[in-house]
Amino acid sequence: MKRNSQIALLFQKQASKKIASPVQSNIVHDEEVESDVESEIDIEDTTPHPPSPQQPNARSYDAHFCPHDPGDRIPISSYDVNIQDDVRRGYILKGPCRPYEHAFPPTKKKGKKRHFSCVWFEHYNWLEYSIGKDAAFCFVCFLFKERANGGPGGDAFVKDGFRNWKRPESFKKHVGGVTSIHNQAQEKYNLFVAPNTKIDNVLMKVSKKDVLLYKTRLTYSLRCLRFLLKQGLAFRGHDESEESTNRGNFLELLKWLAEGNEEVNKVVLKNAPGNCILNSPRIQHDIIECCAIETTRLIIEDLDGDHYAILADESSDMSHKEQLALCLRYVDKLGRICERFLGVVHVSDTTSLSLKVAIISLLKDHHLSPTQICGQGYDGASNMKGEIKGLKTLIMKESPSSYYIHCFAHQLQLVLIAVAKDNEACVWFFDHVSYLFNIIGVSCKRHDMLRDVRAQQVLQALEMGEIESGSGLNQEMGLSRPGDTRWGSHYKTILHIVDMYPVILEVLVRIGKDPSQKSEWTRIRGVAAAFESFDFVFNLNLMLVVLGYTNDLSISLQKKDQDILNAMVLVGLAKEKMKDMRSSLGWERFLAKVTFFCNTHGIEVPSPESNYVAHGRSQRYYEKQTNDDRYRREVYLGVVDQVIQELDNRFDEVNMELLICMAALNPVNSFASYDAQKVMRLAQFYPNDISSMDLLRLEPQLEIFIDDMRKDDRFKCVNHLGELSIKLVETKKHVVYDLVYMLLKLILLLPVATANVERVFSAMSLVKNKLRNSMGDNLLNHCLVTFIERGVFIHVSDDTIVETFMAMRNRRLKK
Repeated sequence: MKRNSQIALLFQKQASKKIASPVQSNIVHDEEVESDVESEIDIEDTTPHPPSPQQPNARSYDAHFCPHDPGDRIPISSYDVNIQDDVRRGYILKGPCRPYEHAFPPTKKKGKKRHFSCVWFEHYNWLEYSIGKDAAFCFVCFLFKERANGGPGGDAFVKDGFRNWKRPESFKKHVGGVTSIHNQAQEKYNLFVAPNTKIDNVLMKVSKKDVLLYKTRLTYSLRCLRFLLKQGLAFRGHDESEESTNRGNFLELLKWLAEGNEEVNKVVLKNAPGNCILNSPRIQHDIIECCAIETTRLIIEDLDGDHYAILADESSDMSHKEQLALCLRYVDKLGRICERFLGVVHVSDTTSLSLKVAIISLLKDHHLSPTQICGQGYDGASNMKGEIKGLKTLIMKESPSSYYIHCFAHQLQLVLIAVAKDNEACVWFFDHVSYLFNIIGVSCKRHDMLRDVRAQQVLQALEMGEIESGSGLNQEMGLSRPGDTRWGSHYKTILHIVDMYPVILEVLVRIGKDPSQKSEWTRIRGVAAAFESFDFVFNLNLMLVVLGYTNDLSISLQKKDQDILNAMVLVGLAKEKMKDMRSSLGWERFLAKVTFFCNTHGIEVPSPESNYVAHGRSQRYYEKQTNDDRYRREVYLGVVDQVIQELDNRFDEVNMELLICMAALNPVNSFASYDAQKVMRLAQFYPNDISSMDLLRLEPQLEIFIDDMRKDDRFKCVNHLGELSIKLVETKKHVVYDLVYMLLKLILLLPVATANVERVFSAMSLVKNKLRNSMGDNLLNHCLVTFIERGVFIHVSDDTIVETFMAMRNRRLKK
């Protein structure tokens, strides 16, 4: 058999398979096609055949050797055929069938001759002849015609075939005008056979070498920008001219890279084409945008259309523009809690409606549905948590199951601020701490004096063997002023004062004796006197203990993988610590600690039975009482009781029915707090995710689930919901207990703290600083995405970014 005939038989075989099974018409296995071609075509062709008079790409079939050719197939409109199918692609590239005149069968009527001419097939290169049907077909319409009916010439050249050989003018009629269906199919055929025929490629011929050099040059620019993005550094320089000694981070880094590598030097900077150096500001911004797009794409793919929670907050940047930062909290495919930064949006005002519009717009830009929101986390501002027109209420109208949780870390900070402002002893103490900073922190000279005195005392202690030396020990330490908006700053300040107490006292004494500071002696000596009083030391140690317990809680709350149920447990533990301090044993331990501190630094401890004398204050403002009443009842117990009360008032979520039901899934102690009824009630909080049919299926699934968990040794060491989620995915049991895992994910989605959003603002102050205060909003967003989500950015390949860059717009690849 001839090779062309064998190809036709092979295509006929594949087409018959598709006709027999229309459902699988789009499925073609490349391996099967390749094996069939090798087994049937690689046969030695010994049959003689006449030469082909047609075009080089046209196929010719001899009627004696090819009784069935592709023209016998059902037209393309009858079943779906994949354009990229290997067999069909080869069929298209071969072109239509070109018969010989002697291949036509004789007419049925005797004495009649067929009005046939081979010139038709030479003039109309789209014609294809079918031996079996004895008809002509339009090759391009058969493959690329979009509509089955309509158009000049009807479907005679597609379905039934053309047989009226006496009317060759029908060929011209089928072709029609410029906008005819045939010409549209012909254009699609031409584009398929000869790709890259766009006008851009026609006007400017680009060789493969030019494309390779362009991508190489682009890759080196990308690598320099990658480094700068991950470090949050600036790209542009003040003077980028060739005569400048500092052309900016990007150009200097690219220059350094070229100097150390000859292969790089061949294609960049001066050795690049004049209009294709790829270092202009626009090119830099496009590459940065592509980096941000691909980084965000990986985050969205990791989310995979699942439910998520939003964490949002607003703050002004260096150019005094209000920016709204948005983070997503979700459970990934491995069961881990993830909090990812999505982007920042400039908002003209901070009303709840404006914030809601900005959030929804940002979500839709990344193809995220607001109906998938299952949790909200903001600070305690009225525009955020308002019951009527607050942001949480507006979001819940979009998604009723998006329950709001006030940031736990922010609530804890409010507890400490409330205690510091409402208790008279605490107010006096923090006022004197502020005076202390105003004296010591007013000049660099006094800071240097503090460092010198500390260094001298450390050397003396080392010589006397009181302290040890080693890596990380006895570091230089200063004083930092506490701030109400900086979580943990009060505790850090108290720690430094306790550790540097003798150093600070020595500095105050030296300043108080310095003749050059004579005008401030009264204020300095007053602060020094208060600093070494028992009142100051007592409050100092009390704040150290109270803030120490709450600081551990604050650090735990700010972890990214913290779940809300475990956070409530930590809040309960903090309350228990406060209650232990309130007991008589707690008071005795604390008093012993204060007494030891006073004896160490030579401070007189007043007798408990003696009358209280206020240091530096008039006795008119204090009732007559003993020192024990003052320090134990009024100060110590007063502060502890107020902390407990504020914790109860601020963390009112513990009384929410939602969280009470969540506690039933706590895995601690082999699910000791498990309650099936509470879990069923928990499922009812999410009617859009768990239907009534799912509720019927959930009840028996819970019984099997709890028995399995308590018997499986792998789950005995699980201590919180995050570990339970990961362990279920590891053991593949999240598939078996799908509804339980769904509830578990919904619980984990509820946010604990907005620490990640606060970290965004810290990063924003690094990326957009005083020297880069003119950055646009889009550039700021792209830089923040790659800088904050560096862990995701490093997994984005250079090739992916280059492809995105090339697809962004048409580029000139050579000079």
